[in-house]
Amino acid sequence: MENAEFLERPHRRFNRLTGEWVLVSPHRAKRPWSGLNEEPEKGKASQYDPDCYLCPGNVRAEGADNPQYTSTFVFTNDFAALLPEDGTGSASDSDDLLRAEPESGICRVICYSPRHDLTVARMSQEMVLAIVDTWQREYAELGARSDINHVQIFENRGLIMGCSNPHPHGQIWANQTIPTLPAAEDCQQRNYLREKGKCLLCSYLERELTEGERILFANDSFVALVPYWAVWPFETMILPRHHRSSINNLTLTEKNDLAEMMIRLGICYDNLFLSSFPYSMGLHQQPTDGGDHPHWHWHMHYLPPLLRSQTVRKHMVGYELLAMPQRDITPESAAERLRGLSVRHYTEKIA
Repeated sequence: MENAEFLERPHRRFNRLTGEWVLVSPHRAKRPWSGLNEEPEKGKASQYDPDCYLCPGNVRAEGADNPQYTSTFVFTNDFAALLPEDGTGSASDSDDLLRAEPESGICRVICYSPRHDLTVARMSQEMVLAIVDTWQREYAELGARSDINHVQIFENRGLIMGCSNPHPHGQIWANQTIPTLPAAEDCQQRNYLREKGKCLLCSYLERELTEGERILFANDSFVALVPYWAVWPFETMILPRHHRSSINNLTLTEKNDLAEMMIRLGICYDNLFLSSFPYSMGLHQQPTDGGDHPHWHWHMHYLPPLLRSQTVRKHMVGYELLAMPQRDITPESAAERLRGLSVRHYTEKIA
């Protein structure tokens, strides 16, 4: 691979999954910081919050009553970005410069646990396995609909990620069309299989396991790593060792292994800056359009914004918004920091 001197100088890396480039500027990590320091989240949450619209038995913003749920709980988003009604018509000018099309879909919320004070990093493996089971059911149910061609499962964790409620939860937005980023990954994986005769992510994971420097940890079914083309400072991926197009192909053993990986990565993140680590996480899986997708290798993206501490975040501004993504610390140095952290959550008391 590249020599150490090369990696310490400005260079760009190609994102095999999206077909885009990212600028890496390692020397900028040494610059002094006098910019904004985000306020850390304060206070310790209780197991139940009477004012929380996601806690069991409480009333949601639109007036619906939550059941006294004891595991996961799924409901249609009260403020959905997509609506299931079939759209009709379109809007465009004679030159096709101004174009709009209807877009229908379904948005759901998944409460991960009745406990208001938990995050995935603090949950038991059994609790996280229940989340994975729920993901499977929702992906199968929504994906089976003729009006749904893509199911996006994701989680926004933390106030600075725009999360409107600290109760542990994720979301599903199921679209009539395939959104931009999954469509780009679909194209790249399809082209790689056609040109190379093998799966892109199977080949990529084999290379990463051989080199080892961006690997965080692994079990029999999954590998957690910092991708070679990572944009965010401590961006990671969870990759299945076995070629699977979606989570609905997972065995019980693989589901348990996935729950273990999610908990361990959550602990790893929290231990980095001794805080409840914010991130956006999402699963990318094959489209549900009824087509044949042998090129698809499902995976999970974790995109956290923190850069230097729990109060200093990475902003996409200026060059990143107008030219191309850019990062200061190399993926290799980020992996080294994350890999060296304790597997015990920092809040646990050591006997």
